[in-house]
Parts: sequence; structure tokens; C-alpha cells
Amino acid sequence: MVTIDDGIIASYRRLVSDLQAHNHYYHVLDDPRISDVEYDGLMRQLLLVEKQYPQLIKKDSPSQRIGGAPLPEFNQVQHTVPMLSLDNAFSVEALRDFDRRVHERLQDSVKVSYLCEPKLDGVAVSLIYKEGMLVQAATRGDGATGEDVTANIKTIKSLPLKLMSDLPPRLIEIRGEVYMTRQGFNGLNVFVKERGEKPFVNPRNAAAGSLRQLDSKVTARRPLNFCAYSVEQYSDYGSPDTQWGMLEYVGRLGFRINPDISFAVDIDACESYCNSLFTRRTLLSYDIDGVVIKVNDLQKQKLLGVLSRSPRWAIARKFPAEEAFSQLVAVDFQVGRTGAVTPVARLSPVFVGGVTISSATLHNADEISRLGLHLGDTVVVRRAGDVIPQVVRVVYERRQKNSSLVLFPKFCPVCSAPILNHPSEVVARCSGSLRCSAQVKQAIKHFASRGAMNINGLGDRLVDKLVDAGCIASIVDLYDLTLPTLTQQERLGDKSARNLLNAIEKSKRTTLQKFLYALGIREVGVNCARLLAKQFTSIEEIMAARRNELLSIEGIGPVLAEHIQVFFADPKTYEIITELQRKGVHWPLASVDEVRDISLHGQVWVLTGRMESMSRGEARNVLQALGARVSDSVSSKTSRLVAGSGAGSKLKKANALDIPVFDEKQFLQFIADT
Repeated sequence: MVTIDDGIIASYRRLVSDLQAHNHYYHVLDDPRISDVEYDGLMRQLLLVEKQYPQLIKKDSPSQRIGGAPLPEFNQVQHTVPMLSLDNAFSVEALRDFDRRVHERLQDSVKVSYLCEPKLDGVAVSLIYKEGMLVQAATRGDGATGEDVTANIKTIKSLPLKLMSDLPPRLIEIRGEVYMTRQGFNGLNVFVKERGEKPFVNPRNAAAGSLRQLDSKVTARRPLNFCAYSVEQYSDYGSPDTQWGMLEYVGRLGFRINPDISFAVDIDACESYCNSLFTRRTLLSYDIDGVVIKVNDLQKQKLLGVLSRSPRWAIARKFPAEEAFSQLVAVDFQVGRTGAVTPVARLSPVFVGGVTISSATLHNADEISRLGLHLGDTVVVRRAGDVIPQVVRVVYERRQKNSSLVLFPKFCPVCSAPILNHPSEVVARCSGSLRCSAQVKQAIKHFASRGAMNINGLGDRLVDKLVDAGCIASIVDLYDLTLPTLTQQERLGDKSARNLLNAIEKSKRTTLQKFLYALGIREVGVNCARLLAKQFTSIEEIMAARRNELLSIEGIGPVLAEHIQVFFADPKTYEIITELQRKGVHWPLASVDEVRDISLHGQVWVLTGRMESMSRGEARNVLQALGARVSDSVSSKTSRLVAGSGAGSKLKKANALDIPVFDEKQFLQFIADT
């Protein structure tokens, strides 16, 4: 065995300690102290030392999160304390009945306080720590017996392998939820689609599937998070006597605690919290299906006891169902800006997820094939949060006799051009290009959008009318529009037409970044346009850029580089750009410099509430384009909060921490100024 110098041991321990601390800052506190590049450098140093001196490796080493050899199967785990399910309350009356039962059993007329927490739509797990070290992780299973998923749990960076305490309890069992944020889920589906694999249906299924991988290296690549919500076994004396106090203690041990948890003085406050969270659920970064309400006093929890399958001291206030039955009336095939043909199901109106749904996405031809859809089928429709409604499955038992199979078209429903299927893509595309009026309409709408040329007053319906009437056939034609042409359009008066012409004229002065984004190059969003504008000083340089030049830009990969080159290699592109410049579209060199100088690099911004003038995604893109990191939670490191209507706990916390706040009007002015 190689003798290890004391200096190497001390250096290794510092590396482990530093990496553990930075994991906690980034994944739990949402407050990174070093860049990703610096973190990767520390990890490489650690792996190098461990390769040379494997006897140094401990169970809490950050290297153990990378994943190990595949397991032949999961072992069974018997839960010392059963993992019970919760009774559900689907109405205010049921919630008040729960409160009445609590008081009756306690024989206490004094108001009982509660703790309210979002009911994460994930996978419940139990974590056991001995002497501060994680020794076992298990799924809920049937409540009495679960599966040992320790190897996979260790890959989740938002939970500690070693408790952050100099005097940890000899034994403690932490329970919580493994889940995926919507952003992580969407990113994962993009990844699996690029690999030609079947996308996941929803974040919960993705989290469950990731946690049950026999190869923990696969789990390590999945964007899983962990949020603690209770303690079951605790060996030491002096533990907190309330649910709230216990969670604060668990937070000090290094676990993520949901920032939206709230103390409620009585059942009325619980009801108010549920109503507030229901209105904000689409603004959360994760899926929820209700609120868990627990008696806050742990001694009262013991007095209340448990039933065979559920505790008497807790209940789940469930939100309206996010799945419902409907009937497939028809299937439309919509053509997008890049020619992508997307099938859309037209449904008998059904109330689901708090809104009435009459249409849902069918994604692509593969999804239609998977579902085996027939016109008139009874289908299950899902709407989770702000996700576009989708058809989950067909109820085959209710299929009508002699119903016709839904087939994906071979020709564009708009221009009749052949629909092509590229071997490397799931999406089918119309080959009509600029001959297809649907693609022309979408290209013009994108060109005029807020993040692009920002032509105020050129709405979607007006674009449709102008294209259908033959007034415009490309983005170039926008700059030839006249007052007589516009005033001929239905419901467009003289004043509105003049305002639109002024907006078109104003759009001629722009920046290289906005112009690139406005062109609608496939896969080139706000961030990619910013990267190109930073790297190159002119549109001519970008048009002439070679593949290796594009690939040298961090954030641009082979696929994106190919899309950029193909776009600019088309003679039609050169013609359009030249014509736009001839009509006065320009971006002074000073504007390019401004894009580089006006940077929010290093700043952390938070968005909360509902914005009327743009979506949260658009606001996030704008901030990221300026170099800011957009976080989902407020902390002492937050640079500024943007508060839309209905802002709640995040705004209160920002005010308490004296963090600068923009309302929507101030934020829009800030964007305009930059």
C-alpha cells in the first residue's frame, strides 16, 4: 500500500469539505459561491487524488455521487416505522371536519395550530443516518416494505451524504420527497428525444423511473431533487417539540426544506393558505397536487395517534383533479415557423386542473401511433400546472364501432407540400418553406415579437389577415406597409394603423442580438443570439463563420452549429437580410458594445407573481440574456425581485431582507433602457 503523506491527507480532506460546502450552497441554499468551471476543477482534483490513493475514499466523498456498478436487483427494506399514506380532503367542509375530529380527540377547546406545506408530486423516500452518515435509503413501497435505493439516492446533490453537524444524532430517519422541477423535467425530455428515446409523461414518472434505475450512473445524470418533510426515528434527547422546529433542525443538518411551508394559527389560516397556493401553483417551479396539513405540536401528534393506514394528525387537502375523461372530436395538424407539423386534439370541453379544456397536444406522429387514436375515442386528458394539456391514454373499452383511425398526413394541410421525416428527428416537417403560408405567418409573428423586433400592435390575428389578403408574404414586406393598406383591414382604425406604422419604423433601429433572434434561425433563442453577437462584430462575419468557429463558442454544439450554417448558406437568407438593411433595419456598432457592457453577470434575480405583458419564460430569457442567473427562491444573495400581480411569500421575504424590488412596469422600463 502506498504511504500517504500527512500533507496529502490534509489537502484531500479540505477538498472533500470544500466540495460538500459548495454542493450545499448550490443545491440546497440556491446560493452558489463559485462558478461551475471552478467546481468541476475541484472535482477533478478530488478524483485524481482518489485514483492515486483509493484508501482515502470515504462514504461521504462527493465522488460517491457519480454512481457505481449496476445492481442485479433492488433489495427489500422493512420500515421500522411504517410509511403511512394520508387521508384526503377534497373540499373545505372535509378540511373543517378534520379540524373538528382533532379537537374532539384532544378534548381541547383551544385552537390547534398547523403546519401547511405544498404536497410535492414526487416519490416518498426514507433516509437513515447513523453517526451522521447516510447508511440506507428506501422507497415507500407498500408502507411496510420498500426498495433499497441507497446507491441512487447518493447521486442526488440536494441531500447530504454526511450530516452537517459536529454532534449528529446516533440515529435519525429523515423522510421526504424525491422530485423533478419542471425545468429539469423539460430538459431531460429534450435529452431523451435527441437520443431517439421515448419522452417521460410527467415529472413524477420521470423521478420514479430515475430512482429505480439499476445503474446508479444513469440516475446521476437525471435532475433529481430532495425535499425533507419529517423525522421519524430520533435517538437523542432534546429534540424540537414542534413540526416547525423539527424542520428547522433538519435544515441545519443540511437538507432542503420547502420555502413555501407556512405556519397556520388555526384551520381558517390553513384554508387561506390552500386558496393562496392554488392560485399560485402554476408559478411554482415544481408540480403539486395539494397541500399537506399537519398538527404542529409533536406531543399532540402522539396523542392523536394513527389509524391502520394514515395518521390522525395530518390530512392532504387535494386540489381539483388534473385528469379527466373527454371525447376526441377531431385532430388538427398545425404548421409552425420551422415547418414542424404538430397534431392537436379537439376535444369535447371538459373541466380539468381548474380550467375548461377543449384542445390538447398530441406531440408528433409517434405519439399518435402510441395512442392508437380513433376519431370519437374516449380519452384521458391531463393538465398539470401550467403544462399544455395532453392526451394521456385511450379508454379502449369505450371505443365506438366502425370508428376511423387517425393517420398522420403525408402532405401539408396548408400548402400540400410533402411532409418529410428526417431520420435523426422525431418531428415531421412541411417541405413548403416560404411557399407555405402557415410558415410565413409564424415567421412574421416571431419577427415582430417582444424579444425580437418588438413591433407593438402587430398581433397574431392581424398577421393572419395581412398574409391571407396578400398584403405581406415575408418579413421584408412589413416595411412596405402603408396607411391605406392597413386601414382597409377590418377593425383597424386610422389611429391604430398609424401607431403600428410608427412601431414598424421604430423597429428599424435594433441590436445585432435582437436581429439574429428575430430571423428565426432554428434552435437559436435569446441566449444563443447573445453568444453570437458577443463573438462576432457583424452579420457578415456570422454568415461567413466556419463550423470550428461556431463550435469554439461555449454553449453552441454540433447540431446548433449546423442549423446556423444551413440557414446562412441559403441564398434566400442573404437576399432577405440585404433587403431588410436596404429598407433601413440597422444596428449601430455602439449597440453591440452596449449589449456587451450592460451585463447582469453574477447577479441573482427572482421572478414571482403573474405578469400581464409577457410570460415568466420570456422574462427569464431576457434576464439570462443579460447574464443574470434566475432563481426560484429568495435568499440574502438575491440581487433583485421582479414582483407581478399576486406576489406573496417571496415578496414578503424580499422586503424583510431589504432586497430591491421591481414591479412589472419598472421591469419593462428597465428592459427598454437596456
